[in-house]
Amino acid sequence: MIDNKLERLKEYIRQLGSVAIAFSSGVDSTFLLKVAHDELGDKCIAITGSSESFPQREKDEARIFCQKEGIKQIVFDPQEIKIEEYARNPENRCYICKKTLFSKMKVLATQNGVKYLLEGSNMDDLGDYRPGLKAIEELDVISPLRECGLTKAEIREYSKDLNLPTWDKPSFACLASRFVYGERITADKLRMVDKAEDLLFSMGFKQFRVRIHGDNIARIEVSPEDIKVIAGDSVREKIYREFKQIGFTYITLDLMGYRTGSMNETINTNKK
Repeated sequence: MIDNKLERLKEYIRQLGSVAIAFSSGVDSTFLLKVAHDELGDKCIAITGSSESFPQREKDEARIFCQKEGIKQIVFDPQEIKIEEYARNPENRCYICKKTLFSKMKVLATQNGVKYLLEGSNMDDLGDYRPGLKAIEELDVISPLRECGLTKAEIREYSKDLNLPTWDKPSFACLASRFVYGERITADKLRMVDKAEDLLFSMGFKQFRVRIHGDNIARIEVSPEDIKVIAGDSVREKIYREFKQIGFTYITLDLMGYRTGSMNETINTNKK
């Protein structure tokens, strides 16, 4: 069945003829871009939204991958942070962001002679609170991985077979997801989170988040097995020093560890 899904995806993409991939350098969009470019060649391009909410490390990885594969990449700044409704960070922030992002990507795709815009959500994305999927549907952006029934585990397996560097890459959502709903998103605080997470990455942690509360509180989530590591004196003291230099006053460790959508827990709490 899994082999049938890959062939189904290839055939689906071939029938589209020309495509632009919303490319973030994540597991899903990298796999989709690789398959699409292998099938369509120059009739497949990558479009990357590069703003403060997109980690610098991810921007670099996206650029390097496209250069290595010989894929035309269009990079633009969607400037979503200048949209007041987005900056206020309501519960549907992801919808506002995706509506802005994909609307501009569709224009860029058309300007480059491409008929369809594709994005990389998969079957597993249907479970959590994801208002961004509404924007995708409204704008008629195509989601081939969902259309072909691919799960994250299957995408990782195929990516490994294709020797993609992202096959075992941890998931990283946009930096705006590190903010509590209702707390204003600013460029300065996005940069603080980006620097803090880049430090954890440089220290060897794989799956983590740095959630920001107020102007100066960092709540670190790491995999449960890494909690003992990060709480060790030398590691803990280094993180404390570096986070202080970044601009945080209080640095905390979440005892539940990393979990996807932890900020969505505040939605459920507010509705009780």
